[in-house]
Amino acid sequence: MIGLDIADSGLWTITINRPDKANSLTEAMLTELAEIAERAQEARGLILTGTGKVFSAGADLDEARAGLATSPVWERLSNAMAAVPCLKVAALNGTLAGGANGMVLACDIRIAVPSAKFFYPVMKLGYLPQPSDAGRMAALIGPARTKMILAAGQKITAQEAYDYGLVDRIVEPETLMATAHELLAHSLEARPETAAGILRMCR
Repeated sequence: MIGLDIADSGLWTITINRPDKANSLTEAMLTELAEIAERAQEARGLILTGTGKVFSAGADLDEARAGLATSPVWERLSNAMAAVPCLKVAALNGTLAGGANGMVLACDIRIAVPSAKFFYPVMKLGYLPQPSDAGRMAALIGPARTKMILAAGQKITAQEAYDYGLVDRIVEPETLMATAHELLAHSLEARPETAAGILRMCR
């Protein structure tokens, strides 16, 4: 349910592929995603995307009730993604919800289709967000807007996410992956240490 394509150029494309369940994430899927991110130190560019009309609905509901909602695997994944030294683009093919926000916030650039919605209903479900998620979101959009999403439980549109700074570009579905490749083109052509050095300077 997790696809990985490694191109000769050094581009890694990770695809969440469980569209019949809105790409909801099981512990096995999260572990596989974390392991891929931990192996991606040599990647020269990375795209994170999904299949179907939803990027990810967050945790699989049955597993969430059984304890996945508070599992350390979420933080393992987001921190592993953040530690990948190359330029990382989250190409959001649809709605982003719940704990799936973590790995997306750990990417460097986020692009989304116009129909995407963004929400993180931890307050309603009685959980705390993963520690790094709130910090990364606040760094992008500020504390007040982060509270709108996490504490007030607001669901925002792709346009609102763009206005907030949560996504960097809104693109039509048919050009989503082409745009992701375009954004990575210069990085793939550069020396890896140069690309990684620039990213470190931007943090």
